[in-house]
Amino acid sequence: MFNKETENINIKEAETVIGPSIKVKGNFHGQGNIIIEGQVEGSIKTNAFLLIGNKSIITASVEAKNAKVGGIITGNIKIDEYLEIGPSANIKGDIEVKSISINKGAIINGRIVMGAEKSAEK
Repeated sequence: MFNKETENINIKEAETVIGPSIKVKGNFHGQGNIIIEGQVEGSIKTNAFLLIGNKSIITASVEAKNAKVGGIITGNIKIDEYLEIGPSANIKGDIEVKSISINKGAIINGRIVMGAEKSAEK
């Protein structure tokens, strides 16, 4: 799903990495890139890029500037700019975003608000 070149750049620039064998409960708030390959329960917020790997399981509200999602998210998602939803993604929650791409195979059970409608709600 993810371009290897883009994925490697983000790993090098990541402020926080949660590996595939890690399970954490808590609220993550940061300014830098966050990569999640494991399990998180709580909330995730960054003013930068968020990568949620294909095998990740997230039970949390999610906020970021830009994001790529490949795993399971149960919770609402708010992305300021661009959201890419990969073919293995399974999202149970509402999405608020400026622009979005959804790959074939992705599952979304929730409402999507984007672009002009998103701005009108503020």
